[in-house]
Amino acid sequence: MMLHIAVALFVFCMMEGITWLTHKYIMHGFLWYLHEDHHQKSNGFFEKNDAFFLIFAIPSWLGIMLGSMYDHDIIVSIGSGIAMYGAAYFIVHEVIIHQRFKWLSKSNNRYIKAIRWAHKMHHKHIDKEDGESFGMLVVAKKYWDKVRRDEALQKGAV
Repeated sequence: MMLHIAVALFVFCMMEGITWLTHKYIMHGFLWYLHEDHHQKSNGFFEKNDAFFLIFAIPSWLGIMLGSMYDHDIIVSIGSGIAMYGAAYFIVHEVIIHQRFKWLSKSNNRYIKAIRWAHKMHHKHIDKEDGESFGMLVVAKKYWDKVRRDEALQKGAV
């Protein structure tokens, strides 16, 4: 049981790197036509970019389903790790960053501020080239530093 939990957590952590690589080289590469609308203002709720939910959900679902059917618990754990990352992605990207669901609109949490700033810097590039900040959960030091500077300025202004 502990091995299965460890495998799921390991896969969850590895998904950040897989997401970074996929975002930089696939979404901003040959599948830009699916991701492009995510970098543009739109009035609709759904985007072509939402297709990536399925692209990532399919291996998760297959791992859980086939691992369960053929009694391969490690495969279930791999699928579960991907699913856990998908849930974290949904919460961070759709709820916290883009606020497509208005469950958490304001926060003074430093991590939330840093992740929103990193994503804002990613979206300042409207074309597929010259991007930055391709990850989701891990925030680069320069964005943490920016949030700390902003907080220090706000304290100084009080």
